[in-house]
This record gives sequence, structure tokens and C-alpha cells, in this order.
Amino acid sequence: MKKIKILYTIPNFDTAGSGKVVYDLVKGLDPSRFEVHIACFHDRGAFFKEVEALGRPIHIVKTITNYYPYVTLFSRIWSISRFFRRQKFDLVHSWQWSNDWTEAVAAKLSGSRWIYTKKAMGYGSRHWRIKSYLADFIITINDEMRQYFPNKKAQGLIPLGLDTDFYSPIHFQHIPSDGFRVITVANLVPVKGIEILIKAIKLLDDPNTSLSIVGRHTDAYGDELKQLVVDLGMEQQVVFHGPQLDVRPFFANADLYVIPTLDQGRKEGMPMALVEAMSLGIPVLGSDISGINFVLKDFKHLLFGAGNALELSKKIRDIRSLPSQERLAMGDSLRAYCLTNFTLQGFVSAHETLYRKLLQ
Repeated sequence: MKKIKILYTIPNFDTAGSGKVVYDLVKGLDPSRFEVHIACFHDRGAFFKEVEALGRPIHIVKTITNYYPYVTLFSRIWSISRFFRRQKFDLVHSWQWSNDWTEAVAAKLSGSRWIYTKKAMGYGSRHWRIKSYLADFIITINDEMRQYFPNKKAQGLIPLGLDTDFYSPIHFQHIPSDGFRVITVANLVPVKGIEILIKAIKLLDDPNTSLSIVGRHTDAYGDELKQLVVDLGMEQQVVFHGPQLDVRPFFANADLYVIPTLDQGRKEGMPMALVEAMSLGIPVLGSDISGINFVLKDFKHLLFGAGNALELSKKIRDIRSLPSQERLAMGDSLRAYCLTNFTLQGFVSAHETLYRKLLQ
């Protein structure tokens, strides 16, 4: 049986966010049935080395192009199409985050099927509508995304999957502490609402409650957060750890994970750090917005109003006041939910089925 030749396109592997999802998918597909290639803009980023180690062909090439100037647009799209055509890809699966549709046109001109995964919320512009019209199939990752494509039959929900064996508490020993340790993991941009979490912990008025912030913090937003910590006199409670390729050791000794994303901008598609924490058996709290409330739809008591530091503070206090055995049971319940709904095996299998169906 002829292998299905697939190209995954993604801007970069600077971080292990969406890149880790693509990595897991590439690694998990049956190599006897699928020949997988990757295209990205450059080879920078610590996680690129991890992807490279998979041994799959990686093409350093831009598969999208600017719309302007229009007078040269077709020739630039044609150049991308020649790359697709030379490689004879059966299917191009885009993990580009933007509303760009030039890649779709290039794939169509080459004779390849083209699909994309909708990774984040937001849809309004005409470019999104063009991109979605051209797609042979659209993969959504939470329930709310379906409303963007009311007339598109070729769409389906495939929640992101996680290697629950890798993100398992059996690999770590939780070291008890006299304090209460909160953690958040995020690409630190203003929409993530980290200042809400800092203020919520300040409202607890408990110096034994600490916060670990994992993520890049060397930009203007990071500077604002660090100044806020100083202004609130919380230097002994809040630690900025910077980005980490493996967040598991940071999760391992946490008592609570919080994702405080605001209800604005791109919000969340499906936050994988939240799923990672759940899979590791850690109690969690999340703001009640798209993506987060999809992951926690059966745990509504763990949601709080986005941007509401006072409500979040009360939720943290409630979990902190639970006996350790009850917090452990909460974590076990969250991990069991991941094992039922967000496994890597189910994620990969759903994609294999879709690819075969599209190319029948």
C-alpha cells in the first residue's frame, strides 16, 4: 500500500507550545502508512533540536507569503506551489496560526489536499473566511469554534492530545511543604492575565502561599509583572523561572495550577499547560473563557470569572483549606478525565482516520 505523504507547516519551533503537539503527531503516526515531512520558517529555537531528532525531513521554507503587493502575489504563490508539486505531497496540514490563505491556494495549484487546525479563538476578517472556504477540511479543538463555520460541512472536532504516560505523577515524588505552592505556565503576553493571579495571591494575605511563574519574562509585559511584584511587596513570594523545555519538575511540587487568561484578544484555543497539569494529578483553576471551559466543562466549580482577582483569591483559599487527601483525590479525578478525553493515542488515531478518509 502506497504511503500517504503529508507535509505539516508551522511557523517555527521557538517554543514547545503548538510545536510540541505537532512533534507528538509526527512521532505518533504509523510510519508504515504515512510519510511525514515538516516545513517551518527557520531552524532557531531550543525545541527545534528535539523535532530534528525525530529524523523526519524538515524543509526550511516559507509556505505563506504577504498579500501585498498584489501585482506579484500570484508569482509568489506559484513559487510555493512549485515546492509542493516537486515533493508530491498528498496532503498539506497547516498549523499556521494566522488568517493567511496563500498557502491554501499554493496547495490547490499543486494538486495537494489542504487542511488546517484552528488553534486559537478569533475569526472576524474576510481573510479567515477565504482561508476556511479554500480548506478541504477544518479541524477545531474546542466546541465554540464550530460557530465560526456554520456552512462548512467539512469540519470536525479533534481535541489536542497529550502523552499521559510522559505527563504522569508516577515519575515524581511530591515533596510536602509547610506552605502552599501555586504555579502558572504560559507564554507571557498581556492576554494571559498573570497580574490577576499575582493580585489574587496578595489578597490572601498569607506569606506562606508562593507563586512560580514559568515562561519568558524579558519583554515589556514581563517587566510590568516584575514591577507589580515589587510594588505589592511580594518579592519573597513570587519567582520568575523563565521558559522551560520540560515543565514537569515545576509542576511536580506544586499544590495548585492556575490559568488566569483574560476574556479578550485571541484568548485560548485549548491550553495544553492546563491539560499537562491535570494529567500530572494537580488541582487546577481556570478563568471561564473559551478553551479553558472546554477542558474543564465537567469541572465547572474550578472556573472563575476572567479578570476577577477577588473571586480567584477565594477559589485559591478554598482549595488551600482542603485536607491534603481531598486535594489528592481532586488531582486523581482530573488525571482520570485526561485519560478518557485527551490521550495522545486518541489524538493520533483521529488524524490517521481523517487523512485516510480525505484521500479515498
